[in-house]
Amino acid sequence: MVVKRNTWQREAVREALGDTDGFVSAQGLHSALRDSGSPIGLATVYRALADLATEGDADSLQSLDGESLYRACTPGTHHHHLICRNCGLTVEISADPVETWARSVAADNGFTQAAHIVDVFGLCAECSRAAAQSGTAQADPR
Repeated sequence: MVVKRNTWQREAVREALGDTDGFVSAQGLHSALRDSGSPIGLATVYRALADLATEGDADSLQSLDGESLYRACTPGTHHHHLICRNCGLTVEISADPVETWARSVAADNGFTQAAHIVDVFGLCAECSRAAAQSGTAQADPR
């Protein structure tokens, strides 16, 4: 693995990501950095986030509309997420039941050396309550 130089831009992205709750797009993070007075460019934010994700310092996932989202994480820990489609609240869930399920499904289908990423999207309890109260509960996309 190539170790990247720790530039001020990279450190600014790392710090801003750590200060952000839940997942954020590169554009959203860039906007927050610019609002705080940083001259950092959008392309630099994209590169820094991709590098952080590759190195395990950030989680990365595809949103339902295909955009890459990022979140600071604890390096070296394998985990999965529950993510609110409405507010972006993210909860890390234990890998154990998912690991057991993934190994079982892979073995049942003759797969070995299986790898996986599991992110579960739904509505958090607060957004579910608000939707129910306003009568705008979203249809289940399944």
